[in-house]
Amino acid sequence: MSTTSLPSYVAPVLSQNHGRAPSYNAERPSYERRIAVADHREPRALGLFVKQSKSVALHLFDQEDGISLPVYSTGDNVKGEVRLSKPENVTNVEVKIEGRLRLKEIAEGGTTTAKLCLDTDSLWLKAESSGPCPAILPFSLQLPNHFECEGETVPLPPTYDVKLSGVPGFNATIEYSISVLVDKPHSGASIVPLVKTTLFGSSSNAAISTHFQYYPRTRPATAPPPPLLLTQHGFSEHPEWQAFDSMIHAKSGNLQDITTVLYIPKSRVFCMNEPIPFHVMFRSSAISLASFMPYCPSTSTTSTERMTKIQLLRQSTVDVRNTEVQGTKTDMWRLDAVGEGIFRVAGDGPDFIAYSGEITIDSSVKVAGFKAAGLSVKDCIVLSMTPPEPQKSPFGELRLLAPIQLTTDAWAADGAGSTNGHGAGNGANGNGNGTYRDDDSIFKDPNYFQGV
Repeated sequence: MSTTSLPSYVAPVLSQNHGRAPSYNAERPSYERRIAVADHREPRALGLFVKQSKSVALHLFDQEDGISLPVYSTGDNVKGEVRLSKPENVTNVEVKIEGRLRLKEIAEGGTTTAKLCLDTDSLWLKAESSGPCPAILPFSLQLPNHFECEGETVPLPPTYDVKLSGVPGFNATIEYSISVLVDKPHSGASIVPLVKTTLFGSSSNAAISTHFQYYPRTRPATAPPPPLLLTQHGFSEHPEWQAFDSMIHAKSGNLQDITTVLYIPKSRVFCMNEPIPFHVMFRSSAISLASFMPYCPSTSTTSTERMTKIQLLRQSTVDVRNTEVQGTKTDMWRLDAVGEGIFRVAGDGPDFIAYSGEITIDSSVKVAGFKAAGLSVKDCIVLSMTPPEPQKSPFGELRLLAPIQLTTDAWAADGAGSTNGHGAGNGANGNGNGTYRDDDSIFKDPNYFQGV
């Protein structure tokens, strides 16, 4: 009779407290499944923003010191207090948060306004109180994550302002404000030089208000990949990198067309405060590549005349077809270069030239792309080659596009934030960030970018 021996077993050496900490890695192995993520907490600002009139003061908590306007992010609570120096005879006190998108025609003055959010909180009502109005009234209002637009639920857009030139031209503005509304009968002395409003009827007054900046915070869902490896045959393909290819057509029968391949991380989601890595490869015959050398990317950081360049372009589009301005039936857009790349020679071979580099994003970029009520903002990497004298050039132009999505924060190993792809979640003053994934529908629209 035969027996099967079990493998030998060596008991682990336990520490004095009879326990041993397991090894840990922030990234899960392929055989594990993430079922929850911890809420990522960041230090909360402790400063105070104050907007004050003669007899009414609005105090907003959790702000950075010295800011010109309050700043909030996704799902933040707007916390503060209203202080009345003369609360006598006051009958109602309310605080109101508003968000608006305005499309204003420059020439004719026509304006279309879409409400993005509206929330009010009654801080004190005389009809429901037996005593006088308190001099200090605290409040807390939570900003919504989404709003309804043309029957669709979309993320609340950031504060934004853009001017689109044309005939007619348009100003598109997304703005948010918080107002304190005080109701006091006209028979009594006015507590401040007030601006009339109809919210409470003929005796109501808008005591004080301030705009605030709304900047939703998001971060990539995946870590940046390692650089591609260059072999004797060119860059080796990698599942974490995506290739975009195009052709530079030769005008001479003695030359061959040049295949151009742009590689960027497959996620196509990048933090606006970090450089965007890329690789570029030109492949053709040796004689064609030799003829193309004057048009190749310049590796000089001081060169101003670059025939081949890689840029990050931002397109702001206004859908004016649904506005009330007569005679305007088409979209209008503008393109702005908000980043430019620097090339480094990675290597070459008998039939290719390879480059690597990074695109540095301009510090003026504060918000990610979005779409809301007739205004959309999109970002795209554009690799281009433009000969200075096209008629004399042996090659045609190149225009290669790769749509991307920017985020406000960098990828984090703890996986913090929502995973719904829309930046939902809790926001900047102490909470988590939304995450963007590479399967977002923004990359599936064939008309993602216009006019490029």
